[in-house]
Amino acid sequence: MFYNLIKHSLRSFKRQRVYVIINILGLSIGIACSLLIAIFVINEASFDNYNVKKERIFRMILNGKIGGQELTVSSTSAIIGPTVIEEFPEVEDFLRMNGWGPTIVEYNNQTFTEEHFLEADSSFFNFFSIPVIKGDPDNLLNSPRKIVLSESTAEKIFGNENPIDKSIQIGSDSVRYIVSGVMADVPENSHFEANIIASFMTNERSKDPAWTNNSFSTYLLLKPNTDFNDVDAKFPGLIEKYIGPEVQQMMGISLSDFIAQGNKYRFYLQNLSDIHLDTSVEQNFKASSDPKYLIIFGTIAILIVVIASINFMNLSTAQASRRAKEVGIKKLGGSTRGMLIAQFLAESFILSSVSLILALVLIKSLLPYFNNLLGAHLELSLLNNWYTIPVLILFSVMVGILAGSYPAFFLSSFNPSEVLKGGVRSSMKNGRLRKVLVVFQFSVSILLIVGTLIMYQQIKYMLNKDVGFDKEQLIVINRAGALGSKIKSFKQAAKGIPGVINISSSTAVPGRTNNNNAYMLEGRSEETFLLMTTWIDYDFLETYGMTITSGRSFNESYSTDSQACIVNEAAIKNFEIGALEETRFMRPRESGEIEYLPIIGVVKNFNFRSLRNPIDPCIFLFKTDDILWGYLSVKLSAGNYSQTISQIEELWKEYTANDPLQYYFVDKDFEQMYIQEKQNAQLAVIFAILAIFIASLGLFG
Repeated sequence: MFYNLIKHSLRSFKRQRVYVIINILGLSIGIACSLLIAIFVINEASFDNYNVKKERIFRMILNGKIGGQELTVSSTSAIIGPTVIEEFPEVEDFLRMNGWGPTIVEYNNQTFTEEHFLEADSSFFNFFSIPVIKGDPDNLLNSPRKIVLSESTAEKIFGNENPIDKSIQIGSDSVRYIVSGVMADVPENSHFEANIIASFMTNERSKDPAWTNNSFSTYLLLKPNTDFNDVDAKFPGLIEKYIGPEVQQMMGISLSDFIAQGNKYRFYLQNLSDIHLDTSVEQNFKASSDPKYLIIFGTIAILIVVIASINFMNLSTAQASRRAKEVGIKKLGGSTRGMLIAQFLAESFILSSVSLILALVLIKSLLPYFNNLLGAHLELSLLNNWYTIPVLILFSVMVGILAGSYPAFFLSSFNPSEVLKGGVRSSMKNGRLRKVLVVFQFSVSILLIVGTLIMYQQIKYMLNKDVGFDKEQLIVINRAGALGSKIKSFKQAAKGIPGVINISSSTAVPGRTNNNNAYMLEGRSEETFLLMTTWIDYDFLETYGMTITSGRSFNESYSTDSQACIVNEAAIKNFEIGALEETRFMRPRESGEIEYLPIIGVVKNFNFRSLRNPIDPCIFLFKTDDILWGYLSVKLSAGNYSQTISQIEELWKEYTANDPLQYYFVDKDFEQMYIQEKQNAQLAVIFAILAIFIASLGLFG
């Protein structure tokens, strides 16, 4: 029977070559688009699933609210992990991780810049299922100044040499580390990136006893069959026991009074598999993805398959007048309606199967371009999972049923006597359902186009909106601390380079993670306020073109400026600050002493972070050049940037013993904040155009 169905189907295809080609083309493009989207969505939803213990691994999240400012971050103190494992019997192990950012690596007089450098406890390989290629997994990070290299990094630095027990220098101060192991490259679908992992014990703050110095990510491995809610329920007691005394010491109020003011301080656990798709948590190792885009693209994938299937229906019913006589003759020859339905469904399954095979070929060819667009490394792996091929077969069957069921039942319903008399032709010419389906196809396609236009308008708005400072012709140099005590003389020398308008140093810059610190206001010591804190020099506000709306900037003529502050308009509004000259912020120190900071100026609001985030209250403090600066910002004149930057680079190497200069353009960096939205909009446009193309194939047919 199956042989006859296939034989009759192939004969039918021979008589309708154009119809078959158009149907296969429409279905294959539709299936290819849908499967490409499916690969993308599945990859996004499967982050960290490679870890064997993923169900038991949780990241600690700090959710705090101070003075109306709420933050949810993955940063915790160094002491919390060791304490939890001692006091919570439900916890099997803990892991602390810290990201360094761009780091200098030197070996045999060759210098490399490593973008993905982490510090981690020795328990790292107990948490994450990353194979160790060389070295003892139990002793890789168990003492200071040990490092583990990824396989690709080991090859880049050492070539064919065995890197184990080799010494390499890391950082601007050229600290020597010993290579203790080599691991497989961290999978792309991991929430962190790491090419070099150093022992967390090397970090001077690894034994910091302060509970409110939240700088590290802490992970907990729960014992089997432990309910994470039981651990969550114990955190309030931990906070009362250890953080309460620090709040009392720094702020002069009890933890209960602090909470009574409307503030909040709590921890909760986040499962490893939830990290990548949770955009509510800040300070991640890798940018999270917004799950709403997965829903949008999943919907687009379904709609494209529906449009392609509607094409099949329309083309099949359009062939009704041609196939009516065939149906009539077969019925007179003894074929039942069931046999005819089976015949038409067989044709549909064959076409959908051929379309699926062609779609897989298309995907294999298009994946490199798709990856380039997304900056991803997606793969079409048919044999990696046992369920892939059965799912594809089921998908093909479903498409066949969706596309072929209506034509099969419709064509098989013809009355043979009317068909042979030609009575069916006139009714075929006025297919009301076909018209409805065509309208539906183009309505969906137009809806996709409108949606993508809205997405592009949002991106255009974000890229062109005034962010409150001049980000054009501005570069930021990372690792300003490499200059040490020479930073002041470096700035003076850099100002003499043609093309340099201004240069400043700071502990943070717009677009980069910044510290949030608690402050009080004189006369309102019962209240606590959270402000984003940046230490700056005299030239920072001018370099960034920030506008002083009230008061003045820091000035060398005022010796008292080292004990003063500048705030933004959001701080004035949110905290209901009146006359500036009568207002002083109070900053609690670890010693318990209070530092008083009179407000000398107010700057116009600016976006320190993405436009997705509200403008936070910010405070600028002045410090001399004896602190560890994080960044240098250089304002350039219009013209030959490359020549000016080349001279800055030469000066940098002169001052830093030949360290490579690491810099970026601020305007480009802000564009990168919206790269996900831009990529998603580009994808939506491509799929919307393809949807219209598929719908147009139906009209052509």
